[in-house]
Amino acid sequence: MATTARNPMPWLIIISGSLIAMLTFGPRSAMGFFQLPMLADTGWDRSTFGLAMALQNLCWGLSQPFFGALADKYGTGRVLVASGLLYAAGLILMAHADAPIWLHIGGGVLVGTAIGAGSFSVILSAFARHVSPEQRSMAFGIGTAAGSAGMFIFAPLSQALISNLGWSDSLVYMSVMMLIVPLLAFPLRGNANSGNQSQNQFKQSVGEALKEALGHKSYLLLTTGFFVCGFQVAFITAHFPAYLGDVGIEARYAVIAMALIGFFNIIGSLAAGVIGQRYSKPYFLALIYIARSIAVTAFLLLPQTPLSVVIFASVMGLLWLSTVPPTNALVAIMFGTRHLGLLGGLVFLSHQIGSFLGVWMGGYLYDRLGSYDSVWWFGVALGLFAALVHWPIREKPVERAIPAAA
Repeated sequence: MATTARNPMPWLIIISGSLIAMLTFGPRSAMGFFQLPMLADTGWDRSTFGLAMALQNLCWGLSQPFFGALADKYGTGRVLVASGLLYAAGLILMAHADAPIWLHIGGGVLVGTAIGAGSFSVILSAFARHVSPEQRSMAFGIGTAAGSAGMFIFAPLSQALISNLGWSDSLVYMSVMMLIVPLLAFPLRGNANSGNQSQNQFKQSVGEALKEALGHKSYLLLTTGFFVCGFQVAFITAHFPAYLGDVGIEARYAVIAMALIGFFNIIGSLAAGVIGQRYSKPYFLALIYIARSIAVTAFLLLPQTPLSVVIFASVMGLLWLSTVPPTNALVAIMFGTRHLGLLGGLVFLSHQIGSFLGVWMGGYLYDRLGSYDSVWWFGVALGLFAALVHWPIREKPVERAIPAAA
């Protein structure tokens, strides 16, 4: 045990992966700022933009287990190179979309697939292979905080670009930034057989790993609960700037709010890494979802002012991605790291199905009802449901038969 505790953190891998997380999470978290200027120029409605962002989240989720399995087998670095190239192509196509189909393909399918290839589950599984179990939750917290930093940076950056260059040229500039991702991918080139944890892994085929996970009650509960996280955060990311305009709050507070979410997200993610290392992860996740429901309820019922927006954004930032480190750590505890890219990707698929519904329902119900209120309250109810689902999860490795000697 003393040897394990003295293992140094693989800082080159963690820093490279964190910078990639910052780049892949940044632009997609700023998509809400492009909605109104794009629709003003094109004449499309919010359902059209909402469907593109919903497709983005769905393709992110559907591609993530696939890319996670490829990273486990062929190396994380190769998958991350594909992520950067797809991301750049998708933003370029979105920038020059002259019909909804190109917005849906570029900003939806291509960008969503790129995020799946450069997602947390792909990057964090590479971290898990190179750190000890005692370091894992903290490493996950650092990687998640980096994604949060991307949100903090790209919220004001994207708004500044749009104000000075217009929404189309801003997307082109961001597409160029995504070409940095392949350059950062080299230190993460290993696969599931790499790293100092590979020798401890239970040997399974992909099919055996899937069968084991899909028959494990706690894994299914974790996957179900993470659906709610996706619904809540994706709805706010895509529709909060427009919502604030609807209730008469100045546009600059939308930028401030998203930047605050990103800033406090950094604190929340790092804190989650520390808390998850010391206390029950299922109970911690349940409390996060309860706190989200309380925060949204208070924001909706109290007078909505610039001050309440700042407070709400700060609180939600603390709770935003704080679910990611304990969720990934639970998957690693249950099944080890050999197929963590795949199994973590499946949990994130549930998250992204929730994201699809949160973004799409926001646009659809707004166009039908003229208000986002019904989606807000549905998210509150889902938060309480998620708390109930996480409570009985068991934080322990899956029981396995001891393999016969060769």
